[in-house]
Amino acid sequence: MVTETPTLPPTHAAGRGPVRAAVVVGALGVVFGDIGTSPIYTIQTVFNPQDPHPVPISTGNVYGVVSLIFWSVMIIVTLTYISLVMRADNDGEGGIMALITLLRRLGGQRGRRAAAILAGVGIFGAALFFGDSMITPAISVLSAVEGLKIVEPDMENLIIPITVVIIISLFAVQRRGTATVGRLFGPVMILWFLTIGAFGVAEIVRHPEILKALSPTYALSFAAGHFHIAFFALAAIVLSVTGAEALYADMGHFGRKAITRGWLGLVLPACTLSYFGQGALVLGDQAAVSSPFFFLSPGWARLPLVLLATAATVIASQAVITGAFSVASQAVQLGYLPRLRVAHTSESTIGQIYVPWINWLLMVSVLTLVFAFQSSAALAYAFGMAVTATITITTLLFFYVARVKWHTPLWLVLLGAIPLLAIDAMFLAANMTKLVHGAWLPLLIGVIAFTVMITWERGRVIVTAARQKVEGPLREFVAELHHRDPPLTRIPGTAVFLNRGSQTTPLAMRANVEHNRVLHEHVVILSIDTLPVPRVPDSDRVRIDELGYTEDGIIHVTADYGYMETPNVPHVLGLLDPARTEGPISVEDASYFLSKIELKKGKAPTMAPWRKRLFIATSYITSDAADYFGLPGERTVIMGSQIEV
Repeated sequence: MVTETPTLPPTHAAGRGPVRAAVVVGALGVVFGDIGTSPIYTIQTVFNPQDPHPVPISTGNVYGVVSLIFWSVMIIVTLTYISLVMRADNDGEGGIMALITLLRRLGGQRGRRAAAILAGVGIFGAALFFGDSMITPAISVLSAVEGLKIVEPDMENLIIPITVVIIISLFAVQRRGTATVGRLFGPVMILWFLTIGAFGVAEIVRHPEILKALSPTYALSFAAGHFHIAFFALAAIVLSVTGAEALYADMGHFGRKAITRGWLGLVLPACTLSYFGQGALVLGDQAAVSSPFFFLSPGWARLPLVLLATAATVIASQAVITGAFSVASQAVQLGYLPRLRVAHTSESTIGQIYVPWINWLLMVSVLTLVFAFQSSAALAYAFGMAVTATITITTLLFFYVARVKWHTPLWLVLLGAIPLLAIDAMFLAANMTKLVHGAWLPLLIGVIAFTVMITWERGRVIVTAARQKVEGPLREFVAELHHRDPPLTRIPGTAVFLNRGSQTTPLAMRANVEHNRVLHEHVVILSIDTLPVPRVPDSDRVRIDELGYTEDGIIHVTADYGYMETPNVPHVLGLLDPARTEGPISVEDASYFLSKIELKKGKAPTMAPWRKRLFIATSYITSDAADYFGLPGERTVIMGSQIEV
C-alpha cells in the first residue's frame, strides 16, 4: 500500500563557509577509506599469475604499471572528480543523483528530450553504485584480513569468520551517524596514510630509480609498446581509483572543500608513495609480488599492519555505505524509490543521514558475496566493472550539464570531454574482458536496481495521476460542502486528515463524506514540510489557510519541521490559535485519518504485467506513516481507495 505523506525537499549544502579541521578529519574517516585502501590489492592484482590476462614481471612493465596507476589516479580522481565533477552539486549534495536532478531541471523541448535520455543513463549509473556499495566492503575487508596468511599461514581458516564478524559490526554502528563514525575513524585513517606513506618512502630510498615512473612517458610507452598487455592490465589498474564516485556521493556529508583538502593534503601523497614503494620492492624482489603491500613492511610490523589495514578497510566500506545512503535518499526525493525512513544524524549538516532499510540490505548482500567468492582475488574481477561504468556515466553527465546548464563554450567542453571519456572508455572496455570471470555480477546488480527504480518511477506517475483524479481539488470540495443542501451532518470532535499538500482533497476525507455522510465539527487538513534547518521553533511552526469558508470549521495547516525533528501531529494541534479554528480543539479526543491507496494489478496497458507486480511488491517497503507522524494508534483511522496500476 502507498500512503499519502509529504516528500522531503532537496537537501542543502554541507557548510559553505570556512572548513574546520574537525570536518577534514571527519572526511578522512569516512570519505577516503575506499580509495585509500586500494594500495593493498591493486599492484598485487595486476601481476597476479592466476589472472586470466596476467602482466609478466619485468623492469619495463613495473615502471609502466606504476606510472599508469599514478596518472590514472591523477586524471580520474584529481582532474575529473576533484577539479571538475564536484563543482556540480544539488544544493550541496553530490553523487550521480545530483547530476540527474540538474538534468531534470533543464528546459527546452529539445534539451528536455536529451536530458531525459541522459537521466535514464544516470539512473543506471546510480544502480551500479549500489553494486559497488555491496562489493567494496567484501573485497576491502577480505583483502586486509588475508594479510594474516603472511603473518601466520595456519590462520587462513579464520579469514572468513573474522571478515563476517567485522562486517556485521560495521553495519551495526551505522545508526550512530556519519559524524560519530568520522570522529572515531578519522584519527585511524590519518595513522593509516602516514604509515603506508612511510613504508613507501623507506623502499623508494633503497630503489630511487622508481621515481622515474612519475613521468607520463613510461605510462604511454607501456600502453603503446605493449598494448596487448597494457589493455588487459587496465582492468586491474582501475582498482586504484575505486572510491572516486564515493568522494562525490559523500560530498553532502562534509562539503567539497574538506574533501579536496583531505585528498591533496594527505591521501594522494600517501597512496602515491605506497604505489611507488611497492614498485620499488618488486624491482628488487620479484617474489614479493604475491603481496607487495604487506611485504613492504618489516617483519616485526606486519601483524600491526594487518590490524591497521583491517581497521582501514572497515573505513573503506564506510565511504560507499554513506554514499549509498545519500544516493538512496536522493532517489526517494526524485521519485525513483518509495518513501524510506531517513534518520538525520547531525544538527549542523543536513546531508548526514542513516537509512536503515538500505543499511541492512547492504549487510546481507555483502555477507552473501563473502561466502560466495571466499577471496579478494576472486572479487577483484567483479570490482572494476561497476567502478568504470559509473565513472564513465558521471563524466558524460557532467559535461552535458556544463554545456547546457552553465553554457560552457562547446570547444572547451569537447577539449575536456573527448580525452577524459576516451580514457574512461578504455577502462570500461578492458573490464568487459572480465565478464565471464565475475564482472557480470555488478552488471546484474545494476540491472536489477535499475529495473526497480524506473519501474517505481513509472508506477508512481500512473498512481499519482489516478489519485489526483479521485481526490479532486480541495477548495472545490470545501465549496461543495458549504453549499450542500441539505447540509452535511456535523458531529462533535476534531478530525485530522494528513495530506500531501493543499491542492487536493485527502482521500480519507472524501471517503468519510461520501460513504459515512458525516464530518467532524472541527476538520484540520495537515501537511508536513521538512525544511533545510535542524529545528524550527514552535512560534514559527504552523501556517493556517481557512480555505475561504472560516465559519465551516475546515482549515488547512502546514507544519514546518527541521530535518533533525520527528513530526508530532498532536503537538501541532496544541499550537493552533482557537480564534482561527472556530473554537478550541480537543487534542485528547482528536481522531486521525490516514489516506492509503491499495494497489491492484489492472488490465490497462500502463506497464507490462511483470512490472506491475514488481511495482506493487516494491510499495510494501514504504515506511509506516502512523509511526512516523507520532499518531496515537487507538485514535488513528486508515481510509482510502483501490487504484489499479
